[in-house]
Amino acid sequence: MSINTSIYVRPSTSSAAYLDWLQMLTGAGLILFMWSHMILVASVNLGAGAMNTLAHFFEATYMAQVGGPLVGATMLFHFILAARKVPFRAEQQGTIWKHAKFLHHQDTWLWLVQAFTAMIILIMGSIHMWVVLTDLPITAAKSAARIQGGFWLVFYLILLPMVELHVGIGFYRIGVKWGFIKRKNRKKFHKFENILTGIFIFIGLITLIRFWFLTTA
Repeated sequence: MSINTSIYVRPSTSSAAYLDWLQMLTGAGLILFMWSHMILVASVNLGAGAMNTLAHFFEATYMAQVGGPLVGATMLFHFILAARKVPFRAEQQGTIWKHAKFLHHQDTWLWLVQAFTAMIILIMGSIHMWVVLTDLPITAAKSAARIQGGFWLVFYLILLPMVELHVGIGFYRIGVKWGFIKRKNRKKFHKFENILTGIFIFIGLITLIRFWFLTTA
């Protein structure tokens, strides 16, 4: 008679809670970064000089050279933490999809959207950061030339809604999970999150249009 000696060791409750806190903190940090990043890039709408001045400040203080890789590392670390709960196997994905359709639970669907957008952001976001950080200094003319090339316009038209959906849902789910959003005001806050996401997508689209028509000569 053979005995199966393999043992599945589940993480302790304290370890799981610690990892959840790290996931929440890194997620909150990335949310603040993405919103700040969007506003800073959107400064081009005030003129190329405004964006160039801000970019020069971040590079002169080495915030771009040091902060960029740190943000990339934080993004990867956050993904690893979140991947603990993401179903990667086909049968797991099929099960959770069936459950989501059966339950008709809004927050379950939001989690699925967040998991899907995370995969895209990890790949496309890494490409974006590599291209920008290996071609310093950042200038409005360089960004405009990249957008006007055509490929990058499509690239950012895909990445923009993915990022803002992921960030907006993450903001909402952090509030729900850690008790900042109560059941009685959940619908109201979710509506606010949708409006906020729409505003940032709108700002991003306006910024892309501005880059498209900006003179690069």
